Amino acid sequence: MPRVFFITGCSTGLGKSYAQEVIDRGDYVVATARSMDQLLSFKNATEKNFLPLVLDVTDQTSISNGFATALDKFARIDVVVNNAGYGLAGCFEEYDESQIRRQMEVNFFGLLDVTREALVAMRTKNTPPGGVIQQVTSIGGQRGVAGFSLYCASKFAVEGFTECVNKEMKPEWNIKLTCLEPGSFRTDWTGRSMTFAPRLTAYDHIDTKKSMDERHGKQAGDPDKGARVMYELAVMKDPPMRVAIGPDSYNLVMKKLQENGENFKKYEHLSCSTDYDN
Repeated sequence: MPRVFFITGCSTGLGKSYAQEVIDRGDYVVATARSMDQLLSFKNATEKNFLPLVLDVTDQTSISNGFATALDKFARIDVVVNNAGYGLAGCFEEYDESQIRRQMEVNFFGLLDVTREALVAMRTKNTPPGGVIQQVTSIGGQRGVAGFSLYCASKFAVEGFTECVNKEMKPEWNIKLTCLEPGSFRTDWTGRSMTFAPRLTAYDHIDTKKSMDERHGKQAGDPDKGARVMYELAVMKDPPMRVAIGPDSYNLVMKKLQENGENFKKYEHLSCSTDYDN
């Protein structure tokens, strides 16, 4: 029986490649974006296997309506992919309050609202209950990057939230949550999808826009190959809690694990010196 995927942020990049991969594999996809015009170019999409929906993850009504429409058509949702998001670039002092709030509203709070709808659908609408929720975080959810403090904060928050919720699930619900941590892929993330803060002269030693412009269009990651990996993880019987997507992400995560191990071991004598004597 074909699986039903519900994917946010399908206008370009990994989201678009993922939705196409689902169709190519013979499954059904609910592809969402903020504009219907961005959902008209999928190959082999038919009324049977494809449902395009306008959805804004910062609008709770939009999310609820999207899930209701998907359930009306397909009667169940097997995989929810929280892919919608964007990058806010610049040093922390360069961000204004509206940019800070917007970054968290889209990347974190919007993801929470979609996750809540997904949990209810998978628990109460699917027969039998169950499903997979994939949170597309980033290598920036594992490592801090200069010039992306709020972006990384949003992704770190998703990682912690997802790890906790995964532990709250009853086994009989058969709901699994996974953090997908992509590295650099050749998408619009460093182009039109990125917002840049105004520069402050105090931070003239970090030019995030220049570095992003230099990388744009030259990233090693192939979105279609990334989408294939994400699909394979979605259909696993027991998917991992988190997984790096791309060699650069994998190598940076492994380096961070080594650094953390060395750091915690170095200060073990202080860490373990705080209990009462007896």
